[in-house]
Amino acid sequence: MKVKTQHLRNVACVAVATGLLAACDADFANPVDEATLSAGTADFTRFVALGDSLTAGFADSALYTHGQENSFPAILAQQFAAVGGGDFTQPLTSDNNGGLLLAGSPIAGTRLVLTGSPLAPASVSEAPTTEVSDIQSGPFNNMGVPGAKSFHLGATGYGNIANLPAAANPYFVRMAGAPDNTMIADTLTQVPTFFVLWIGNNDTLAYATTGGTGADQLGNFDPTTYGTDDLTDPTVFAGTYSGLVTALTANDAKGVLVNLPDVTSIPYFTTVPYNAIPLDEASATASNAAYAAYNAGLTMVGLSAEEVAQRTITFAAGQNALVIEDETLTDASGAGLPSIRQATAEDYILLPSSSKIGTEAVEGDPTTVWGIGTPMADGDVLSASEAALVAAANAAFNATIEGIADGNDNLALFDAAGALATLSTTGINYGTGTITSTFATGGGFSLDGVHPTARGYAVIANFIMDTIESDFGATLAPVDPGAYTTTFIE
Repeated sequence: MKVKTQHLRNVACVAVATGLLAACDADFANPVDEATLSAGTADFTRFVALGDSLTAGFADSALYTHGQENSFPAILAQQFAAVGGGDFTQPLTSDNNGGLLLAGSPIAGTRLVLTGSPLAPASVSEAPTTEVSDIQSGPFNNMGVPGAKSFHLGATGYGNIANLPAAANPYFVRMAGAPDNTMIADTLTQVPTFFVLWIGNNDTLAYATTGGTGADQLGNFDPTTYGTDDLTDPTVFAGTYSGLVTALTANDAKGVLVNLPDVTSIPYFTTVPYNAIPLDEASATASNAAYAAYNAGLTMVGLSAEEVAQRTITFAAGQNALVIEDETLTDASGAGLPSIRQATAEDYILLPSSSKIGTEAVEGDPTTVWGIGTPMADGDVLSASEAALVAAANAAFNATIEGIADGNDNLALFDAAGALATLSTTGINYGTGTITSTFATGGGFSLDGVHPTARGYAVIANFIMDTIESDFGATLAPVDPGAYTTTFIE
């Protein structure tokens, strides 16, 4: 399907008009001699990628055709074709609008673009046309399903339309080989000779992106009882992941395992500062007066001096920390005191919260401004304690992935955690340019603040090819990430 160019203008190529980026990147400067290309000990005849939205090519809060065509597995397959790789199929959506329909009614939103003046993210103006009940004919080499957690890959009924919305995934429904097939079964049907497995991101991400409103399921070994936004138990992950790898390697297939990045390093968590409230002297004085009774009450309910200090709310002229809810604080509601405090640098304010900070919770009432008079809700913030739970789970998941990779010569490990850490600190120079994690303009992340741009996926593909070369003796041609799109203007 042709890209609708009127809605897919690459920001990097409209720099003169927008001032967002410096210029379009030059052609890739380091081509590989085709005569030297080799698969090494790998066999790319039947390449399958299994995972979640990052594998599917999801970007800008949606799955859409251009994103799928520039998914990292699609980019890899193009390069594998030069060394014996076979056909590569994907369950392409019907348009570049994104979103899903079920019986004609929207069930997933369309993609984000930059629009307006000043430029800001907003959904495209067109409606979705991808109908979930229009089942696509597979099998598909790209088995990336947005929203999938580790244990979903073996879940019967995950692709059964009759189980929507509670126990099925609409993205898998439209591509499942049969209603009660599992993702891993549809993958194994293809008898892959080479695979990439990147799963586990949503086992922490769903909890984190909802501000820790889900449950920590540590010690609960029955994932069928988990809520959508719950944090997966590491033992459940370990057993599930080990089973997936065992199945994928049963026929001596080689593959790359991809570990899990630190979710708090992505723009969804790093764009909005904890001290996002600017106040002048008069406003700070008035706000302090409004909290005087609350602060005085803290000393009368038996709290420790440390917690009193933690919960005391004060403002000054300049930038001020947001007032936030924190359910981990001692319950003092019996004395009429809410569980609130001011945010610190260890708390992560979620990207969508930026639209409400500084606005009135009750229109026309300036005492209800979000972040000052009205605390930011639990779902607006990933608190320091919640972030610690995510980090601990992520570390346990990565230990499992790395241990399995280390124990099998047919497996290589791509350190995505290290790559994205570099992206969030110094940026990544890919030879003809650099991407960073700066929201909207850095080139690495799409407008949802979670998923890479096509350029970001191209960088990931090059890293995976580097891993294959190192572990399996291959010689592969890298792509020029500068030739791939970043964010778009409508």
